[in-house]
Formats: sequence, structure tokens, C-alpha cells
Amino acid sequence: MIELRQIGPDEWEIWKHQRLAALKIAPYAFSSKLADWENAPEQRWRDRLSMPGGYQVVASLQDTIVGMAGGILLSESEAAELVSMWVTPSARGRGVGDTLVAAIEEWAYGIGVTTLKLSVVETNFAARKLYFRNGFVDVELGSSDIEIDDMCRERLMVKQKQ
Repeated sequence: MIELRQIGPDEWEIWKHQRLAALKIAPYAFSSKLADWENAPEQRWRDRLSMPGGYQVVASLQDTIVGMAGGILLSESEAAELVSMWVTPSARGRGVGDTLVAAIEEWAYGIGVTTLKLSVVETNFAARKLYFRNGFVDVELGSSDIEIDDMCRERLMVKQKQ
């Protein structure tokens, strides 16, 4: 059974452990780099979990944390972004990703958001499949694309509240 838990700044070490694992195992999947975070002081981690309008959740299987996701309100009216999505490889294919996406949707729609956005590396096909399966659609190619570097592009995906 997948268990979810919202976390805040006092649980910064949980978030740090998950985020560093994500950046080590799948550096291609994130615009953040391991070098930017591995020696970050405690306060930077606490600040990340104290963002106004933010929501962070971790997922556990058999009392072991196996995934994380965050939501942040955007400056645009009634929009939020799903960020920092990660599921450890050993827990993939067990519904953890779907459960994390659903948790961020529930949070966002519960506070009045009508549009949920995310950015995903274009070649991260497993993540894109997860988001498509959960009702996200690609935004038209063009100005919505974010180039991380010469080798990597992110695609913007959106989901409207039904």
C-alpha cells in the first residue's frame, strides 16, 4: 500500500535525501544539477520547503520513502506547477508516480487552481508516459519549450481541471 505524507521545513532531511538521490540517479531528468544542491546548507533546504503557496509530499511503500513531488502556485491566475517529481527505480511500475501526481492535483484543485502545469525533459519517455496517462497534454512546440542546454529540451505539459 502506498502511503503519502505532506512534509515541511522540519523534515528537510527527508526531502534532501530524495532530491539528491534523484539528481544522482537521473541527472538528465531535472533542470537542477547535483552540484547545485549536494553541499547546500540546511537553511537552503528548509527554504525550499517553506515556499509560500508550496506543497511537498513523499510516498512510502512498506515504511520506506520511495518518491516525492511538489506543487507551487504560479503568478498566473489559477495555475500551479508540479515540480520535483521523483520515484526511486525500485518502486517504479507500482503506482507510486500516479499516486504522487494525484496528490498534487488534489492539493492544487482543492485551493482553486484550474490549470496544472509541468516541465519534463523531452527524451524522458517514461515520465512523459506517466503524465499523458494522468491527463496532461503537450503544449504546442515553440516558445513553450525550455532549453536546458544544447543536448536537452524540456516540454511544457498542462492539465485543466475537469
